[in-house]
Amino acid sequence: MTMPFYVPPEQLVKDRADFARKGVSRGRPIVVLRLEEGILLIGENSSPSLRKIGEVYDRIAFAGVGRFNEFETLRVAGVRYADLKGFSYARDDVTGKGLANAYSQTLGQIFSHEIKPYEVEIMVAEVGEDVEADRLFRVQFDGTLRDADGVAVLGAHEDAITEKIEESVTADIGLGDAIDLACTVIEQAQDREVPIAGWETGFLDRSESKRVFRRLSVDEISAARGS
Repeated sequence: MTMPFYVPPEQLVKDRADFARKGVSRGRPIVVLRLEEGILLIGENSSPSLRKIGEVYDRIAFAGVGRFNEFETLRVAGVRYADLKGFSYARDDVTGKGLANAYSQTLGQIFSHEIKPYEVEIMVAEVGEDVEADRLFRVQFDGTLRDADGVAVLGAHEDAITEKIEESVTADIGLGDAIDLACTVIEQAQDREVPIAGWETGFLDRSESKRVFRRLSVDEISAARGS
């Protein structure tokens, strides 16, 4: 009878984490910024149909980097979770924190028990009635759940992009300036220019009352970039 190879648990966890982290780091970056007007999510995406940013519920948005099929599976599951909870109880019972907790448990279970962990990192953004009520939750491939304070970057060049944005962003920055700042910093980090049509956006508009998510048009992005 052959005996299976023994791998120390700490080595197994480290190998899985390194594998997933490499997959995430290959994803094109997404910047999430909290503004007076709402919450901006923006990143490069050359595909007009395969979305990395989307609406989950009334005031909640989702962003994911890594393997598309994996974070799309999570997004769809989140929409179903939110719809079921909102229908069974009340729409106000669906919160960003509850959704982020569900994602955290799912990714933690996959990381611990499946052969291959998900190569994803996701963001759950919930806009409130004012800036102080906004919530940004970041969920890593191993289920680690953290909240972000105003600025978050997912994917490649995370540290460099975060540092440059935090140096330049102000408390009263407007939507147009925020778009230009995020696009400029991402282009600098990647050392190449991205065409206007190559940006994917999502905006949680604080001034709306129910479904607040919308996508910014090419004209809006172009105007923000001064082109």
